[in-house]
Amino acid sequence: MEDLVQAYDNSAKWIPLILTIVISILALVITDKAMRRRAEKIGGHNTFSRQVILIALIALAVVSLILAWPVEEDGMKDQIFGLLGLAITAMIALSSTTFVANAMAGLMSRSVGSFWAGDFIRVNECFGRVTERGLFHTEIQTADRDLMTLPNLYLATHPVSVVRRSGTVVSATVSLGYDLDHEEIEPLLIDAAKRAELEDPFVQIVELGDFSVSYRVAGFLKEVTRLVSARSRLNVQVLDTLHQADIEIVSPSVMAQRPLSDDIRLLPENGGGPRYRSWRARQPAPEDRIFDKAERAAERQRLQAERAQLAVEIDEQKKENGIDDLDKAESLPASLKQRRIRIQAIDKKLELMTKDLGEEK
Repeated sequence: MEDLVQAYDNSAKWIPLILTIVISILALVITDKAMRRRAEKIGGHNTFSRQVILIALIALAVVSLILAWPVEEDGMKDQIFGLLGLAITAMIALSSTTFVANAMAGLMSRSVGSFWAGDFIRVNECFGRVTERGLFHTEIQTADRDLMTLPNLYLATHPVSVVRRSGTVVSATVSLGYDLDHEEIEPLLIDAAKRAELEDPFVQIVELGDFSVSYRVAGFLKEVTRLVSARSRLNVQVLDTLHQADIEIVSPSVMAQRPLSDDIRLLPENGGGPRYRSWRARQPAPEDRIFDKAERAAERQRLQAERAQLAVEIDEQKKENGIDDLDKAESLPASLKQRRIRIQAIDKKLELMTKDLGEEK
């Protein structure tokens, strides 16, 4: 009888461990299936969250198994935890440094939030749309519909250009001869950008080459999901518009050798007319559209500095006039009222700028 009781006691010691193993396995299987099902519903892979959660559950399961292990010797569990810590440390130290670096870069990329699934990004020569963000890698789909895997460490150590969801500037460059007047070329290129369905088009002379002048025509594209076709459409419209105007394109370069007499000068026939100057004055400045976020950031910083200065001046005037609470004061000096109204206007502007910034991301 005593042997049966002792056998029962010995087997009962293993029940918590067995239950812990069963619960851990069920938790891992159920969590993995739930994460995969959720990813299918939202149409994404959700690899990053699934990897992090499963790693956390595995670590929790290992700790739970050690705690449930029926060890009778004192301090044995502490020794097991110490051995586990040494094993993990050795694994991290002996494993490839890029493995840990990619994981840390993935966490950093998530915390910064510079791009998300669906965004267009460019890293050196790699350009495509983000399809998946994992703990160790980021996957993009290129213009050829191929899938490209980029290690997160590579993204963390190289400049990443992100196309803003609120819109981007699409441009094309074309080289034309010196015998063509830029007053004639610029309106044609503006018209080509409008035909390509771009907003606020503008033209820049980007280079004066040995044999030709390089023009850059650009415009604002709101629907960034059509970025690839918009670039092609702009190139087509530039070709058609210039050819219809009987203008020869010399891109990338055409060397024309013509016998010229001493009295012939290579200048356009017309230049600097009032009609052109009037047309140019009506065109928007490219910087207003290109550097709009930077301009708003500078304006926001200026407003914050002005508000801080006004707050200091209000505090000084409150002390001078013995006012504790502006809302409860019966009358306020005119200068104090003006500063208070100005602060309220600044707060409203800052709130609107913060809202616009959140909508553009």
